[in-house]
Amino acid sequence: MFSRYSRLAALCAVVMMASLAGTAGAVAQTYPSQPIKVVIGFGPGSAADILARLVGKQMEVSLGQPIVVENRLGNSSMIAAESVARAAPDGYTLFMATIANTLNPAETKSSFNLGKALAPIALLGIVPNVLVANPSVPANNLQELIALAKSKPESLSFGSSGYATASYMAGELFNAKAGTKILAVPYQGGSSQAVSDLLSGRITLMFNVAATLAPHVEAGRLKAFAVAQSKRASIMPDVPTLTEAGMAGFDAGVWIGLLAPAGTPPAIIDKLSAAANAALNTDQVQSALKQQGTDPVGGTPKEFADFIQADIEKWTAVLASSSARK
Repeated sequence: MFSRYSRLAALCAVVMMASLAGTAGAVAQTYPSQPIKVVIGFGPGSAADILARLVGKQMEVSLGQPIVVENRLGNSSMIAAESVARAAPDGYTLFMATIANTLNPAETKSSFNLGKALAPIALLGIVPNVLVANPSVPANNLQELIALAKSKPESLSFGSSGYATASYMAGELFNAKAGTKILAVPYQGGSSQAVSDLLSGRITLMFNVAATLAPHVEAGRLKAFAVAQSKRASIMPDVPTLTEAGMAGFDAGVWIGLLAPAGTPPAIIDKLSAAANAALNTDQVQSALKQQGTDPVGGTPKEFADFIQADIEKWTAVLASSSARK
């Protein structure tokens, strides 16, 4: 039987919870009351920057406040991520994350965990990667390519924009799943030189964003084997996914999503998530993203949180496997 003091403590707890719930509701009703800043770790014109500005413009309509984009470069977007993680959890400083924010901590063995240091709001879009080859490669489909790679270990090579970048990790994930030994050739300073060498035949394969490679595929200068994500890319609708081509569970697109500092009230997170999803569904954003070669995604904060955790686990395991083969 509860004592009088136990009943009083329980009553106080109920009152406190009701008070907190009421406060959270009041905060959500008045939020936002000032401009919102979105910090991006890449420069103007990058996929993350373009997406932030497109979605932000539409979110202004439903939120009733300006959304200001701030480009803060450095350390593969980690400087921007860590600065937002230290910001006040009030919904007025947000972060536009990318796959770099799960790859970088996995590579450096950092304790930074994107899904814990920041509160996921919504997965906004994915820039599809596609596996392509120089036309001289004597394979016409994925199974022939894998058979060729296994019959001549280390005779094929894949270019990337640097160690532990999205294109590099896609190639290593391919090696791990196919049981092949395709040589990694990392290029510093972006993927333009790698694409140039692929066209000339100095390297044989590459995973890179579909928007960059589509013109070369259409002109016959490269041949596409598969898209490295779970759904076909809108910019290359005739190219199958790796799952469709025979390699199940391969997902290595360049994702982009919106987060807030950890501790931001759930009511604010939900309001931001609703605004972001509504923005993604507008004709203006859908049309602009299609032209940019980005596939809109959307979804709940919980779905994005699960996605981030799975991404961290996947790339940590791929890096460990890659290191073991060296």
